[in-house]
Amino acid sequence: MLKQRNLLFALFLMTCLGALGQQMPVHFSVHQKQVNPGEVDVVFTAKIDNGWHVYSTGLPADGPTSATLHTEKAEGAEPMGKLVARGKELNVQDNIFGMKLRYFEKSVTFIQKYKITGKTYKIKGYLEYGACNEEMCMPPSTVEFNYKGNGPADAPETTEKEADTKEETALTNADSTKSEQATALSLSDSTQNTGSETTVASASELWKPVIKELETFNKNQGGESKSLIYIFLMGIVGGLLALLTPCVWPIIPMTVSFFLKRAKDDKKKGVRDAITYGISIVIIYMALAFLITAIFGPQKLNDLATNAPFNIFFFLLLVVFAFSFFGWFELRLPSSWGNAIDNKASSTTGLLSIFLMAFTLSLVSFSCTAPVIGLLLVQAATSGDWAAPTVGMFGFALALALPFSLFALFPTWLKQAPKSGSWMNMIKVVLGFIELAFALKFLSVADLAYGWHILDRETFLALWIVIFGLLGLYLIGKLKFPHDDPTQHAMPVPSIMLGLVVLAFTIYMIPGLWGAPCKAVSAFAPPMYTQDFNLQDNSVHAQYTDYDEGMQAAARAGKPVMIDFTGFGCVNCRKMEGAVWSDPQVASKLTKDYVLISLYVDDKTPLKSPIEVKNSDGTTRTLRTVGDKWSYLEQMKFGYLAQPFHVTVDNQGKPLSGSFTYKEDIPGYLKFLDKGLENYKK
Repeated sequence: MLKQRNLLFALFLMTCLGALGQQMPVHFSVHQKQVNPGEVDVVFTAKIDNGWHVYSTGLPADGPTSATLHTEKAEGAEPMGKLVARGKELNVQDNIFGMKLRYFEKSVTFIQKYKITGKTYKIKGYLEYGACNEEMCMPPSTVEFNYKGNGPADAPETTEKEADTKEETALTNADSTKSEQATALSLSDSTQNTGSETTVASASELWKPVIKELETFNKNQGGESKSLIYIFLMGIVGGLLALLTPCVWPIIPMTVSFFLKRAKDDKKKGVRDAITYGISIVIIYMALAFLITAIFGPQKLNDLATNAPFNIFFFLLLVVFAFSFFGWFELRLPSSWGNAIDNKASSTTGLLSIFLMAFTLSLVSFSCTAPVIGLLLVQAATSGDWAAPTVGMFGFALALALPFSLFALFPTWLKQAPKSGSWMNMIKVVLGFIELAFALKFLSVADLAYGWHILDRETFLALWIVIFGLLGLYLIGKLKFPHDDPTQHAMPVPSIMLGLVVLAFTIYMIPGLWGAPCKAVSAFAPPMYTQDFNLQDNSVHAQYTDYDEGMQAAARAGKPVMIDFTGFGCVNCRKMEGAVWSDPQVASKLTKDYVLISLYVDDKTPLKSPIEVKNSDGTTRTLRTVGDKWSYLEQMKFGYLAQPFHVTVDNQGKPLSGSFTYKEDIPGYLKFLDKGLENYKK
């Protein structure tokens, strides 16, 4: 019993530590280093979690938060030069800010030198820095320092002198801190009733933490399971398509007949062998998925969705697969591999022989199944869920193996199954066009990351219009490939009907060249802000940038509130605004159905006086700017500390539909807003 309790406690502790690690992806330590009697260094050393980066010093004012040192007190000392950064600095062009962003990954060290001018010295201040990953940004964070020591023996006596900063009015006692905190962070209770019919909630109620309520909403959304179900269904579709290719379909009747003839006197044994054969196929492809997950690891698979080099590799891989389906060349494994496995299967008996026969199928059908498997694994690996490759491959293998078992159970179905023919080559070509279209999606991710501007939204749509237009012409018989059947003059009716649907989809995308939302492809196309020529202006601007003021206005108007925790230097916030808020439906709901409050966590407007507050972990923090105030609100009330962070609340500040972080998912965002409106009306 005691061991069980210890185990539960350890799991609980690991969970808490994991949550803290996610909230604080940058871990700073600070110390002073006496270089010589007349000089001292303040050294800030950071360890940065995988996937995150910390911005360097001296970025332009209209960019992300630069690493900046603020000296609040310097008695007997004065700063020497600027803050110096040491580490492997990366330079990446960002098309949102139109500048090169310099930042550090893994680790960085910042050093500020001070010249000692007195016999003793006191230095106090803080380092401000910004940190982001591919999906979110932390609010500007601080690392404080307060050091004293002895200077040269022949230096003059130290005189007390405060640094020329607006933060020098640091609080001196706890009572005044609590008083000023209450004044600055909340409204006076006298504003509780404004004389209107709607009662405005008190300030203390508006700032009340709702972390547990928000967690309950987010748990009930069930997004992860839906994602895995989607990957599984995608695997089923991929398996069915691979089944209909020339490498697999003709093998089915031969294999089933072999099992049934091998057990003439025992029909049940033939059925058992065919079912075992199907199970072996599932095991083989599942093993492939497990191998990929083991090689890359869960963390790497989660990073693939936004990793530019990997996306370039995926783009090239899918292009190669597409060309192989077009018949320009054939992907083949060495024939000796298949022969060796086949000979081994013939010389053995029992379950091992059946498993080796299934393995032979996997090798022989490689030229047809590899492109489908490649597309499936790429999509699964970049879904952000480490279990997705295994789930997707299970769906693929199940669909591929099921016909072998079904035809063994019902042999008469074999006579009704369609014969091999030119229709299977048509399926390969269609898959080639689909692979080529999906390849552009991965090139788009790399293009956005590096700021190349070679695949902006209109360029992407133009290429998709060409690809699907050619696919439509192929399906109705107006386009031919060299390996198509030359004797086939009329296309089958299903092919012509599918071709008309594809051509209609092509025409649907054309208005997107002028800024139409084209919601059916919004999940694949680059964000709207990358489009140079856009006739539609659906930009959304917040009505309020002050939490208390906006909440009062919403209560008087009888509307719910959408709080947008954002930042002037938040790259992903601009992406969300350009890709999601620009949608006409989203823009209409935000401007008409909600009161939109945008709170900028990097707003440098100073508060009337600094305020010392306590964090949830018991540590103290000094709020110096308006941005500090909003980041504290986000952490204290909602238990989150990154941007973008969107949450819908009622007029008492209670959540209505969970939270929404960076995801360019217009249907998901509309569902998020609709759920908030539905709960508000209740």
